Amino acid sequence: MRRSGLDLGMGMGHVPSIRTVAVRLGFNAMLRLSKLTDYAVVVLIRLEEGQRGGGDGMQTSPGIAQATGVPEPTVAKVLKALTTASMVASLRGARGGYRLLKPLAGISVADVIAAIDGPIALTACVDGNMGSCDVQGMCAVKGRWDLVNSAMLTALSSITLADMRAASVPPAFRIADRAAGSRPVESLPPEALPAE
Repeated sequence: MRRSGLDLGMGMGHVPSIRTVAVRLGFNAMLRLSKLTDYAVVVLIRLEEGQRGGGDGMQTSPGIAQATGVPEPTVAKVLKALTTASMVASLRGARGGYRLLKPLAGISVADVIAAIDGPIALTACVDGNMGSCDVQGMCAVKGRWDLVNSAMLTALSSITLADMRAASVPPAFRIADRAAGSRPVESLPPEALPAE
């Protein structure tokens, strides 16, 4: 029997069904989003930035690629998946391109993962999907991964792309934070500022 890179000699034949890219670090495996999902988040945020400037908000695949540094064939592949998932609209022709159909606040990280990689499922047996696991008959935790999968899905569903875009802006420059009454970094006493 051929071992996958995730077996790690522990007889966990069901682990390779993880739908994300796993990286082997010694004897520890880590879950990681696929590169395409990461690129999809970048592309969606770029589409939103293009729509803020007014006009029709249409952007081309080569234009998005140039603005983001993601290779154009990859941008095109991501846009096709996002269009299929009804997150993005496409228009053909000389004045064509792509635009967002929903605001970033209406798109969760879980939505993007599902659009690019399919349903979030940690193992082959999640949500009663039996029959695709090599050790199903002997597995002591058969069907019990649903709890973990549900927690991950809940966490990923609670984070929107608007949250992610805002997280990339330092707190001192967030308009909503200032409006809520928090003080900008410049007005904090020196002892409250992080050491350099």
